[in-house]
Order: sequence, then structure tokens, then C-alpha cells
Amino acid sequence: MHSLLTTFALLLVLEGAMPFLAPARWRETLLRICKFSDGQIRFLGLGAILAGVILMQVVR
Repeated sequence: MHSLLTTFALLLVLEGAMPFLAPARWRETLLRICKFSDGQIRFLGLGAILAGVILMQVVR
């Protein structure tokens, strides 16, 4: 359980870095993503999932 909470905490730190360091750029990026089709957003999500699974296998 400790590892899961630590991982979630790190995720929050990484997710919060862009809005904190470059809020205008972050907003611009989100506006661009809002214009993507559902298929494009799904593809980005799938890419993130695959990257995460591969990274977990490499770190293991």
C-alpha cells in the first residue's frame, strides 16, 4: 500500500509541474487537445498506457 501511495504522490507532483512552471503553455496545450477527435484522444491515452506498462517492465 505504501508503494501505491508513493506512486500516486509522484504522479501528482509530475502532473502539477507544468501548470505551476508554465501555466500559459499548459493552457494552450489543453486547448489544442480539446480540438482533437475522440479517436486521437484515445490514441494518446493508449500511448500513455503502453509507455507506462513498458516503463514498469524496464524498472522491474
